[in-house]
Amino acid sequence: MNGEIPIRNIYHLLCYAWDYLPEAGEVEIVSEDAHSLDELLARVLSNGTAHLLRQGLDRDYRIHREETSRLRGRFDLTASFSRQTIRQGRLVCEFDELSYDVLHNRILKTTLALLAQIPEINGETRALLHQQMKVMREITPVRITSRLFRRVRLHRNNRAYRLLLNVCELVHESLLPDEQRGNSRFRDFIRDDNTMPRLFEAFVKNFYTRHSDFKVSAAHLHWDIRADEKTSALVPRMETDVSLYSPERQIIIDCKFYKNAFSDRQGVERFRRDHLFQLFAYLENAGHSKGWGAVEGMLLYPAIGEEFAYSMVLNGHRLGLRSVNLNLDWKEVERQLMGILGAA
Repeated sequence: MNGEIPIRNIYHLLCYAWDYLPEAGEVEIVSEDAHSLDELLARVLSNGTAHLLRQGLDRDYRIHREETSRLRGRFDLTASFSRQTIRQGRLVCEFDELSYDVLHNRILKTTLALLAQIPEINGETRALLHQQMKVMREITPVRITSRLFRRVRLHRNNRAYRLLLNVCELVHESLLPDEQRGNSRFRDFIRDDNTMPRLFEAFVKNFYTRHSDFKVSAAHLHWDIRADEKTSALVPRMETDVSLYSPERQIIIDCKFYKNAFSDRQGVERFRRDHLFQLFAYLENAGHSKGWGAVEGMLLYPAIGEEFAYSMVLNGHRLGLRSVNLNLDWKEVERQLMGILGAA
């Protein structure tokens, strides 16, 4: 993959990857005005936060503990005696209180503050970030780790946070400390060998979930193996990237977000051996899963301008190598992805 993916298409790709299309209209963003990835994410987060502030931030009950002259909630006798507050006519009490200072709001405010420190952020966007942080003044910043996002509990009433928390997580994965300037700089996640393959795979999976008649999953396949239980337990689990299933047709798609789809040795291009071997292993073993018959395989690569389509039959398995051109108008990207199924 050479060249650059347009900012507008990155936004669409992220919305699909995060499965946020039904609510995407709630975050109005003019992606043409965002000239960099950090500006794009800052605008998404800022516009989404503005929407939350208009609707009202989410609240939840938190345990509050204080010394009080009147009984409120649960009376903590041990603490009252140890602090000798009873002599002063005061009790230590615990009670539940509705508060905006909940984890998802704390993550959101902390991320707004981090984005506001990035020098490349547009001045107008930066001012809006600072304004929103002032409105959220009663919310406490938090030290963010990757595990913290797993602790957030979203439900129907606070689902508007889903896209914004995904943005927050991507921002924290992509921020690097800049010791010279004393702040942070943004790592281009499009070139990140860990982040972008995961997003590309989720994009393809959710796209076909929405737009095809197949049952879409990341199917687990069974090895054709004969061994004792101890040996079998050491064999790694076989999990596909994207599997499309119907009683009439089954397709395994292996998504490869690579700068170059082909290996180049002494000026001669070849299919990547490890990619072919991996997909071939899926196809050879898929038949051992119930309902999987003459399964087809596809290696799917992103492309910028350079497109390709190859087909073959390998050991009786239909196999395709296809590209999706992410530099096209988004409607054309969608048409390419749907057309790939017809050509698989």
